[in-house]
Amino acid sequence: MHKLLAGITILEHELSALRLLVERQTGILLDCPNSALAAHIADYLERSELESPAALLARLRSAELEPCEITGFLDGIMNVSTGFFRHPGAMTALGRQVLPQVLARKVSEGPATLRIWSAGCGSGEEPYSIAMAVCEALGSGSGNGNGAANGNGSNGSKDAKTVRNGGICESSAAANNNGFSKECSIHIVGTDLLRSAIQAAERGVYPQSAVMGLPPAAIRACFSKIGPSASDGDGNGNGSSSAGANGNGNAYLLVKPRLRSLVTFNTMNLTKPVYIGRFDCIFCMDVLPHLSRTQRSALMERLHLYLEPGGYLFLSQTEKLCAPNLNFRSETYDGYTFYRKPLAAAAAYGR
Repeated sequence: MHKLLAGITILEHELSALRLLVERQTGILLDCPNSALAAHIADYLERSELESPAALLARLRSAELEPCEITGFLDGIMNVSTGFFRHPGAMTALGRQVLPQVLARKVSEGPATLRIWSAGCGSGEEPYSIAMAVCEALGSGSGNGNGAANGNGSNGSKDAKTVRNGGICESSAAANNNGFSKECSIHIVGTDLLRSAIQAAERGVYPQSAVMGLPPAAIRACFSKIGPSASDGDGNGNGSSSAGANGNGNAYLLVKPRLRSLVTFNTMNLTKPVYIGRFDCIFCMDVLPHLSRTQRSALMERLHLYLEPGGYLFLSQTEKLCAPNLNFRSETYDGYTFYRKPLAAAAAYGR
């Protein structure tokens, strides 16, 4: 039994019933302590003007076909970690190993589209990081001679100064969408269960602390300053005197339209079998720990199906491929391990 300051008593069986309800509707395992869950319930009851945990359970059960209710409750209780280039090994492997191979194969076959999915994208930092890595790879050449093709030989030079931060260049090559741009368009999809996270991702506004550690040139190329301390905006008179301000004079950063145009955001429950097309790369970072063993295996099977033959699956290094029966081949680049769906898998799907 948990008795909170508002005088609300939450019984153990109510907490258990709520955990089971959330798992049934979303596939999410609430692994937080009972005390944290009880405090979250009390806050939610107050905001929603509900009288008791029983009333909350009744509302969630009656709204089983309406996902907004359950995801609204989950907002603030799920332990979600996010950040730009939070998994630098994955971004480095994407930019320096995977993209050169995928793009070379696609462009050799004619005009093509590069499709990447960030599954469980949170508030957007991951898909925007992917977009930055893709643009840098196209702009810097990544061993494909694109620097010369761009008319900027320094971009393709082996002497170009880079840092080990997802392959982002210290030069202005970041967000330079050239190279293959005439032959290969880019489409990055970011999805998340929480509507509030998707809304934040679509706004594309982040505190300056969110990009600490990124090369200054990449920040200048990909973000514009907004807020009362950013009178000059991005240097082109595009600043804002109010947007993103937190009231104490601190500036925020807005993802530039050039980068934003590469990414589409949607709400999605990864445990529901919704087909959204085939992808060349899928990032599913730190999602599996939130799911039951059965849901993990089912999700891996769907992600395998959604990958193009020759496509790549990226997981965090603390996660293991939980469906060893699937036809994936592990590859390693600079210490980071990822998974490739063999080209021969095309035959199994009639391609």
